[in-house]
Amino acid sequence: MMSLTRRIKIPVTSSSPPGLVAASTQDPWSKSGKYALGWVYFSIILLIITSLIHCYHWLTDRIRRATHKEEAGKPSTMSSPDTDYEMANLPTNSSARKFFPRAADLSQEPVEQSSMSSFAPLNNAIAISRYVFYRPIPSFRFQKREIAFPSAGAVFIVSAALIFVTLYCFVPQPLYYSSIAFGSPPLAIRAGMLAVAMMPWIVALSMKANLVTMLTGIGHERLNVLHRWGGYLCLFLSLIHTIPFYVTPVWDKGGLQTFKSYFSGQSYIYGTGIAALVPLIVLCIHSLPFLRRWMYELFVALHVPISVLYLGMLFWHCRNYLTSWHYLFATLAIWLLSYCVRIFYLNWTNPWRMSWLIGDEAAVTILPENAIKVTIPTQVKWRPGQYVYLRMPGISIFENHPFTVASLCNEDFPSDYGEQYRDMTLVFRPFGGFTRKVLDSAVERGPNATYRAFIDGPYGGMQRDLASFNTVVLFAGGSGITAIVSQLLDLIKKMRDGKAVTKQVHVVWALKRPDTMDWFKEELRICREFAPPETVHCQFFITAAKRVVPGAHPPPSPMRPVSDLLHGKINDAFQGVASKRHSALIRDEAAGDPEKELELRRENEDGITALPIPPTFPPPPTKAHIRNKPSFKLTIPKPSTPDRQKNFDFGFPSTPTLFQKNLMRFAFLPSVSAKKEGWRTEYGRPDIPFMLRGFEREFGKRTCVFVCGPPSMRIDVATCVARMQREVWGDESKDEIFLHTENYAI
Repeated sequence: MMSLTRRIKIPVTSSSPPGLVAASTQDPWSKSGKYALGWVYFSIILLIITSLIHCYHWLTDRIRRATHKEEAGKPSTMSSPDTDYEMANLPTNSSARKFFPRAADLSQEPVEQSSMSSFAPLNNAIAISRYVFYRPIPSFRFQKREIAFPSAGAVFIVSAALIFVTLYCFVPQPLYYSSIAFGSPPLAIRAGMLAVAMMPWIVALSMKANLVTMLTGIGHERLNVLHRWGGYLCLFLSLIHTIPFYVTPVWDKGGLQTFKSYFSGQSYIYGTGIAALVPLIVLCIHSLPFLRRWMYELFVALHVPISVLYLGMLFWHCRNYLTSWHYLFATLAIWLLSYCVRIFYLNWTNPWRMSWLIGDEAAVTILPENAIKVTIPTQVKWRPGQYVYLRMPGISIFENHPFTVASLCNEDFPSDYGEQYRDMTLVFRPFGGFTRKVLDSAVERGPNATYRAFIDGPYGGMQRDLASFNTVVLFAGGSGITAIVSQLLDLIKKMRDGKAVTKQVHVVWALKRPDTMDWFKEELRICREFAPPETVHCQFFITAAKRVVPGAHPPPSPMRPVSDLLHGKINDAFQGVASKRHSALIRDEAAGDPEKELELRRENEDGITALPIPPTFPPPPTKAHIRNKPSFKLTIPKPSTPDRQKNFDFGFPSTPTLFQKNLMRFAFLPSVSAKKEGWRTEYGRPDIPFMLRGFEREFGKRTCVFVCGPPSMRIDVATCVARMQREVWGDESKDEIFLHTENYAI
């Protein structure tokens, strides 16, 4: 440090070379800490803007719910009076006491919305930004691999950060000194300080419990995109920091020897920099999406240890130059504080719970389509739509996976374990790794086995309340229904209790086979029976159904291949039977008389004519939900007695029969639109743009569109909602159309 100080504070005299004078006056090394502050200001501005928008939505949502609750609590003016009134004599109007007085003003002034719950200019500005950022960026294929981009909002923030740091590095002058003997290249110092200043933000965005989530309302699973791209940006700055130290000695004769003299204690002057750069490169490479999916378990096991190594190498490399250690100590403090806060999110660290140090008990059930249902009676509390990290040492000691909680934490859904317990339900499909091990263990140990479950969470979830929106539209694809069921149950309860502004709820669930409905049969029955009348409309789309082209033979069902083959043989054998008399019978009846045989044949042809050929329809469209066509619907009657609850049916058997498969083609024929009352089932894929255009006619003042499904479904919904933002600034009756998307994998 003393040699470095002497190098930095070289006195400038009249005999000093021009290069030394320039290095001491133009962007001196001692003042380069200001570049780190540039990144701090940039990040704080983004944080403040996002936090203010979150506070605005939080405040207006609460005001709307409070206003609605106050209005719902007032006595209705349409209720019957306490005293009897005489009906007016309509022809003469001679009665002095009238039940419907003609002269009285019965009209009521509509209740105006509080000005605090809506600010039109801000709503329009938010709608314009959503019109741009809700639109998904199209993915493209490279050979057999599909490359997808993050959301437009994340791309905008990352692009703005990239432009900022690039300009902040290359615009100030000089980029290099005339000799490295006069000091380190200014370009390298700027990039290095910016990279070090990014460390606290990168670590904060990666933590499950962090201050950024509390201020902005954005869950850490969404902030993880910025964490990953922040790491790539840090690598970009680190390379800019490294390259000038290798380039400058090339044209500076003797400069490298002078530079080495200041680091005489090191065998390789760039050793500490390489020691810090290599872990960063490894972190960035193994976090690439395709590598992370390919070796996820290895990624989880190595990411944190390599990050700790990288932070330690940074301490060694920076050596407290300028203000570098300030940001590294801040990074360490954020890291440790987040881990300390996470202790309160674990179900086994609270000594006042029965699960202290031993976790909760769990049961595993195999559902149709080989889905897994894990039920955990626990004292942990959660909100609808949140997720937890589950560890089951009896199946895998070190694996920890996130799953969305599909059940509702409410006193109306008690657990058999006691009043303080609630049944946390996790439903997921087994693929590989941990989920496959759960399935194999359930098959091997049977349905009566119990497991120890260690929970980390809950995290995430939708920060805004669905009960604050007039209209709610829920889209689910396959197992994405797990993120919606608890939200739907909670919303219906609030609607029944008068705590929700919501008037209309539309649920669209696209699933491959009807058996999947058994996952949440009881929850959907509750929604069907206890929702306020004419408020909840559900549509189910069976996407694995194959249409039958007229004249073609349907493929045999994998569930009944023998019976289908037998039916096909019988159908072919009896085609045309009894359409005309058999020729042998005619000859026997004619008894060898040619004239009589000819007459009988003519009589047969005249008496039995062919049936009219049915019209041939054009090939059906690719979408099941098209304009002016009803689908093959199966209306679900509402049970009238509690005895029907156990036999609640969705209108079709668990596996469609051959007759139903043949009738599937009628789902694609044009006809009168189906009624909106009740729930309905269709065969085919939903036409999301057309459905949203139909729902849009009934949108209230504020609308929420919630989607959890495969990427294609999220892209269709996001594109349509982005286009609908024009209604907000073009129609005074609409204040907001909000979109919330959930990751299909969680």
